[in-house]
Amino acid sequence: MKRILWPAQTALFYLLTLAGAILPASFIQPAGKAVGGLMALLLLKRRRIAIDNIRQTLPFMKQHPDWTCPLETPEEIARELFRHLGVSLLETCRLYHGRGDAIIGGVEIRGREHYERARERHKGIIFVTGHCGNWELLALAFSRTFGTSMSVVARRQNNPYLNTMVETMRLHYNNKVIYKDGGLRQMLGVLKKDGIIGILGDQAVFPEDGTLIDVLGRKAWATKAQVVIGRKTGAPLVPAFIHREGAKSVITLYPEYELGSDTSDEGIQRDVQALSRYVENFAVAHPADWYWVHRRWKRAGEPSC
Repeated sequence: MKRILWPAQTALFYLLTLAGAILPASFIQPAGKAVGGLMALLLLKRRRIAIDNIRQTLPFMKQHPDWTCPLETPEEIARELFRHLGVSLLETCRLYHGRGDAIIGGVEIRGREHYERARERHKGIIFVTGHCGNWELLALAFSRTFGTSMSVVARRQNNPYLNTMVETMRLHYNNKVIYKDGGLRQMLGVLKKDGIIGILGDQAVFPEDGTLIDVLGRKAWATKAQVVIGRKTGAPLVPAFIHREGAKSVITLYPEYELGSDTSDEGIQRDVQALSRYVENFAVAHPADWYWVHRRWKRAGEPSC
């Protein structure tokens, strides 16, 4: 049964987000880290999932040439992850209440030339990203910086008020939302008009909707939507990620990924695997910025809860 947020709960939720929004900007980092510490205590199940995920992938990551993280244990990485989530939560509160201009303006964007080059194709753009850093901020900062909207492909939240909150925030900054259920036609329509869509491709999908690949040394099901849509439309696929450097968020855009010529299931799997490597490399380079709290490897021989 879907939980419904009653009016009193809605008002409380609104007031809590407003309280986060009116904090002085200088308080966002310390207050956010404190909120993240509280989240780690209250969301015990999620913290355990994060620690278990990190523990099983840490040997693989430490052998990766890009591994430079000073954090040694799964517990240390998970602690820093929740601190980052707390900061992202307060940032999102400010964005939702229309007080996020300074946050957006403080984002650094690297690799702008890759966006400009893809834009010259006039076939739209598919940004391929993941649940990294403050991924909501990635889309909003992009829209504000380049003066063009992005249609973000998202799953509808179970909580109707939370869904309204996120949708309102995105629309407030000139972005749009395409919900996954029945969203293919909308995605094709946006790209046909030379528009931009963003797909977060780093969560587990059902086998009938994806393909089996390697993720950080373990088998996982991954969506093939971005590859299928890219082939169908000719829209360039541009990997894009956001991470924290102290109090600053940095967006990195990569060169367009060139799809292979093999259109078979095996060819699609190779392209999905290659795109997943960008997420994998991000997780290795910025382990506390990736969203470890979900079961990325479920349905592929991993526990689902």
